[in-house]
Amino acid sequence: MTEPKTKTSGDPAERRVSASSAFFAEEGAKTGIIAVASTVIFFGGAALLISRSSNWPNVKDQFFNPENFSESAPDVIDGFWLNIQLFFWAMLIIPLLAMIVAVMRSLRGPAFMPLRLLAVIYTDLFRGIPLYLLIVVLGFGVPALQINGLPTSPAFWGIAALSLSYAAYTAEIYRSGIDAVPESQRSSARALGLTQWQSLRFAVLPQAVRNVVPALMNTVVSLQKDVALVSILGIRDAVREAEIYKTRTFNYTSYIVATLLFLAISIPLTRFVDWYIARDRAERSQSQV
Repeated sequence: MTEPKTKTSGDPAERRVSASSAFFAEEGAKTGIIAVASTVIFFGGAALLISRSSNWPNVKDQFFNPENFSESAPDVIDGFWLNIQLFFWAMLIIPLLAMIVAVMRSLRGPAFMPLRLLAVIYTDLFRGIPLYLLIVVLGFGVPALQINGLPTSPAFWGIAALSLSYAAYTAEIYRSGIDAVPESQRSSARALGLTQWQSLRFAVLPQAVRNVVPALMNTVVSLQKDVALVSILGIRDAVREAEIYKTRTFNYTSYIVATLLFLAISIPLTRFVDWYIARDRAERSQSQV
C-alpha cells in the first residue's frame, strides 16, 4: 500500500505565499532574539563597566542625587514651560516665513529677479550663521541699539533667531518639493489660463508640501531641542534654571532633570515622525502598484 499524500493546496501561488510566510516568521524570530541578546549584552556591559569605575560613586552623587533631583525639579519644570511656549511661537512663524521665501525663489521670469535674489541672499545668510551666534547677535546686539519701538525682550529675539535660522532651512525643503513636482503640472495649469501665482497655489504647492512633510517633521524634532539655546540670553528656561541650581549647589543633577524633560518631548516626536514616514512610504508604494 502506498502512503497517503499530505494534503496541499493545488495553487502554486498559495504554496509560495505559505513558504514565504514560514521563512519570514522564522527569520523574524531569529532576528528578534539576536536583537534582544545584543541589546542586553551591550547595555549590561556598559552598566557593569560604569559601576566598576572607582569614581562612579562621586559621579552618581554629582549627577544622579535623588535629593537634588527633587529639590531642583519644580524650578526646572517651570522653566521648561517657557521652552514649550518659545517652541510653539517659533512653529507658527517658521512654516509661513519659509513658504514665502520658497515661493519667491520659485517665481520665474525676469520681472521676479529681485525677489529671487532676495530669497537666495536670505537662505545663504541665515543658513551660514551658526544658530548660537545668531541668538547672541540678535539677543544682545539689537536691544543695545535702543531704537524706539524696537522690542528689547530676550524671549522675542530668541524666537526671532530661531525663526530666521530654521525658516532658511525649511525654505530649501519647500523648494526641493516644488522642484520635484513634474513640469507638466505647471504647464497644464498655465494652459488652463492660470497665472504663475495661481499655478503655484493650486497645482504645485499642494503636491510639493505633501512630498516634503516627512523632512519638515524632522526639523520640528531638531527645533524642539535647539530652543534650549535661548538660555544664553538669560531667559529662565529649563536649562537656565538648571544652571542656576548648579551654581548654587555645585551639583549637576538639575541638568539631568532638564534632560529628561526634553527627552519626554523629543522621543514621542521622533517615534511619531518615524511612524508617519513609514505610513507615507507604504501609501506611496500602494499608489504606484
